[in-house]
Amino acid sequence: MSSIGYDPSARYEVSISDPVLLQHSSGALEATIYQPRGSGPFPGLLNIHGGAWCRGERSDDHPMIMSLAASGMVVVALEYRLAPQHPYPAQIMDTNLGIRWMKANARDLNIDPDSVGAMGCSSGGHTVMMSGLRPTDPRYNALDFPGGDPVDASVRYLLCCWPVLDPYARYLYARNVADDRLVESTEAYFLNEAAMHEGNPQETLERQEIVELPSTLIIQGTNDGNVPLSIPQKFETSFRQAGGGVELELFPGMPHGFGNQPFPESARALDVMKGFIARQLGTPVAARL
Repeated sequence: MSSIGYDPSARYEVSISDPVLLQHSSGALEATIYQPRGSGPFPGLLNIHGGAWCRGERSDDHPMIMSLAASGMVVVALEYRLAPQHPYPAQIMDTNLGIRWMKANARDLNIDPDSVGAMGCSSGGHTVMMSGLRPTDPRYNALDFPGGDPVDASVRYLLCCWPVLDPYARYLYARNVADDRLVESTEAYFLNEAAMHEGNPQETLERQEIVELPSTLIIQGTNDGNVPLSIPQKFETSFRQAGGGVELELFPGMPHGFGNQPFPESARALDVMKGFIARQLGTPVAARL
């Protein structure tokens, strides 16, 4: 259990750096690290951006990350490998390695290794969920790093923002609405429908696999043309039935990716996320009237 707390109302200046975390058998693992200036230790958070598994970069979630870091969190925004050059499960492998790297380097990062959580947006939500469900899967933790401490990739909690928690259902939806970009991107990452079923958070729960169930917050706009509302709603039910703690927070009228845009609801989403993190770390949060 983490021995540190987290005050969502705290404010820190933030230092930003762009290191190469390590070299592994498939190349370099790079990241941007957002470091609060303070004595610490702080909670740690790994961020995985979206982009339909084929696009995007680690700066995509900068607005949300800056807000979280300024409240007293060390956030590592990972630059993971993209499809089609790197199909499933490459992105989950990178995520798994990123979490283990954070824990093994907790002292240098000034974080409590037991506090580490993960945040993923859109396809990144799929990635962190699969890593969270199967942190010791030999396919997902196949990448090693020299001198790394024997740590695992389990996380304290998950923040899933407008996530693709059922890639096969979203694939069928994209085909139905003739969204060629999403159809082609899904095929580029998973290569075939069998992999869409196997690497599928929703179906993993339905198959009653033996998995970890980290406490999860789902942030979802009700006007999301990329992820139908039925996907997070069904997942919430299945996750809870499997014995996991999950909260689905709906934001009326908000589109896909709204949290990184200057909407009033974006600020409320960040407040919800910070309150959720504080509860996971055992910090009382005053109720807002």
